[in-house]
Amino acid sequence: MNEHDFEPIPGLPAPLPANEAILWQGAPDWQTLARRAMRVRLVTAWFALLIVWGTAAGVADGTPLAEVTVSAARLAGLAMVALALLALARAWGLYKPRNVLVPMALVVLMIGCTVFAQFAIIPAMERDRVAAGGAINTMDTTNPLTIDFNKLHNRSEDVEMAILLFGLITVVFVARAESVRV
Repeated sequence: MNEHDFEPIPGLPAPLPANEAILWQGAPDWQTLARRAMRVRLVTAWFALLIVWGTAAGVADGTPLAEVTVSAARLAGLAMVALALLALARAWGLYKPRNVLVPMALVVLMIGCTVFAQFAIIPAMERDRVAAGGAINTMDTTNPLTIDFNKLHNRSEDVEMAILLFGLITVVFVARAESVRV
């Protein structure tokens, strides 16, 4: 016995009025929903770009290949988790109205940017600081280590600014969704 045994039409407690008809009943295909509503392909491309960018930046900065590989693998793991959450959001009941999608995507972007800063930029900055004897501020500004450190510092500020911007936009979208719901 299941919940629909006593319903005249599955999902409806009573027969339809004479002038009404069911146009569609059921659930969307999860793969189509993931591709079209959750924009899984776009998120995949974004993570791929982030991995390529982090790898290229690490190689260009002279980071050892093992560190670059570990950083890329961590980001790829995060990408897999984020994509799985997006793909399975409907099945888990996380995807309700369409206005939830943008904040979810922005949170994924914030997590990706944070991982990039923590595992690609900051270790390279620390490597430069250690190579400079621990006091990067006392070095000459024309020293290659200082130049590289400052370049990485500017990059980390840009990434953190993007995270802050994504966070503010998320707050706006969540507030808008809450005001529509009430």
